[in-house]
Amino acid sequence: MATYKQIQFWVKKTYEFTVKTCWIAHVKEICGLKPRRAWNRHPGKKRKNPCPKDKIEPIRRAFKYFRMIS
Repeated sequence: MATYKQIQFWVKKTYEFTVKTCWIAHVKEICGLKPRRAWNRHPGKKRKNPCPKDKIEPIRRAFKYFRMIS
């Protein structure tokens, strides 16, 4: 499984924008993957910064590139 840094680097190189780690975690949840637990996240709380809809597909493509999803 790719690290958050590897995903950020790939998206930056391919799509020329920087993704936040919270966006990666949100898309992981959408794709059914288990995200890493943030130290400052409280159980049951809503996401402060959900991934914008236009950034979801590039992050999914990174997951496919790293063979995290098919």
